[in-house]
Amino acid sequence: MVVDLIGSCRAFVSVSEAGSFTAGAAVARIPQPVASRRIAALERHLGGRLFDRSTRRARLTPFGRDLLPSAQRLVALADAMEDDAGRARRRPLRLAVPDTCSTRDLAELDAEARRKEMFLEFCVAGPARRAELVRTQEVRAALAAVPAQDGAWTVPLGLAGEAEPAGRVIHLETLRAGRSGGPRRRVWIQPEDDVPHLRDPLVRARDAAGLQPAQVAVATALTAAAASVFGSADLLLCSPRQARELGLAWRPAGGLRLARGFDVVAGLGDDAGKLRAGLRAGIARCLGAVEPEQAR
Repeated sequence: MVVDLIGSCRAFVSVSEAGSFTAGAAVARIPQPVASRRIAALERHLGGRLFDRSTRRARLTPFGRDLLPSAQRLVALADAMEDDAGRARRRPLRLAVPDTCSTRDLAELDAEARRKEMFLEFCVAGPARRAELVRTQEVRAALAAVPAQDGAWTVPLGLAGEAEPAGRVIHLETLRAGRSGGPRRRVWIQPEDDVPHLRDPLVRARDAAGLQPAQVAVATALTAAAASVFGSADLLLCSPRQARELGLAWRPAGGLRLARGFDVVAGLGDDAGKLRAGLRAGIARCLGAVEPEQAR
């Protein structure tokens, strides 16, 4: 017969401290018959009587007095382990996220995680920095920028400007300088999209359209990119949600299928799986991602 050593020792300690089986069972929060059975099983397991049952009180035998300190240590150690486990479950999982995630979206993601007994702490960083933070173990996980076809989440990108475009798409050829010799229109890439799988196709399309190198530029920050678009004919490479938040008119880029891809990378394998499976919808909201069927 397998003995629940911790449960039996807990009943033994509670009864010995309370002085009766009934009161001890109440302290241990178990029915009195259960306490009696557990103590009897412990006695069989240890090979001796723990209590003298010839009196109305639960009086320890010499054998019971000798074993009580060990039982108390075992119960205290089990309680300490449960406390440690609770603290470990509540230890924040530090997650590196893009600066495109709004404070509200991150707060809602945090609230959703807490309902699932996950506790998050966010570190906002650019794509390269997020990868570095995981490598140096400064964060436990990151939403890494990956090619769209490799991502668990996909965010479509296009071009947005202050003026409402005439067509359903914006072709880079329309940014060629006119005969008037006015300032050349530019496409601004925000830091989140300054990654090879997004920047390089746009640069190749720029060259194919006959634009000048400076007409596709990387901004130091999203705010700087947006500021360059406001009051000008320049365009911002961004998601539809970002365009709405900035009050810009968004269209897909003609001849290009540009999209951010994101996946979870983590130092510990179970962290990645836990985030990907348990918080998939909340992370999608933060990123402004589309559902897989929408992305097709």
